[in-house]
Amino acid sequence: MNDSSEQPVPAAASETPTTSAPPAPGSRRPGGRTARTRAAVRDAVLTGLAEHGYPGLSVEYVAEHSGVHKTTLYRRWGSLEGMVADALDLAGEDDWTPPDTGSLAGDLGALAREVSDAFADPAAAAGPTAFVGAAFQSPRAAEALHAFYAERFRRCEPVVERAVARGEAPPGTDAGAVVRAVSAPLFLRLFVTREPVGAAEADQAAAAALAAVEAGAFLTQEAR
Repeated sequence: MNDSSEQPVPAAASETPTTSAPPAPGSRRPGGRTARTRAAVRDAVLTGLAEHGYPGLSVEYVAEHSGVHKTTLYRRWGSLEGMVADALDLAGEDDWTPPDTGSLAGDLGALAREVSDAFADPAAAAGPTAFVGAAFQSPRAAEALHAFYAERFRRCEPVVERAVARGEAPPGTDAGAVVRAVSAPLFLRLFVTREPVGAAEADQAAAAALAAVEAGAFLTQEAR
């Protein structure tokens, strides 16, 4: 993971070359065999986390399910922690953008519904849930999870900025705090109290965040 240049591509998939460090979430991925190898390892990591959790995941499992030799895995990612961190980094490399419904109420509601919908299917939710669990056991996974959500919340900030421009939110509203407030009660139920989350809970979280915005609860220190 620390190599600074591509090596010649050998014939066997198990001898995939080492590469430089992965790009930040949201940036462009390298193409060709390098990208396919990262994707194969990511898929194996996600499957292993969903099936066995972080304590049950192993380099041997990733090698078997990705088709990438153990020596290549160690050479490129350094450790199992490195593979988990890179898998989450890859999960952030997409073109996702927040909703733009034309109103703050609509945007916050849509954001909350995206969270609830993402965890509605237990099979689809197994991977993200396993990543959160891994973050409590691996410092590298915790750093990667933090970076992933920091990028996601950064992308959501225009929702609040548009609302300020329309006069729906007070000038000086902390955009990052607002978008975190929408998902916070849902993540509490999902990962702490282990309660179900559905449309009703999503709508309630969005409505609470909207009321707090309108009351000026999310003004930055400088705007107060």
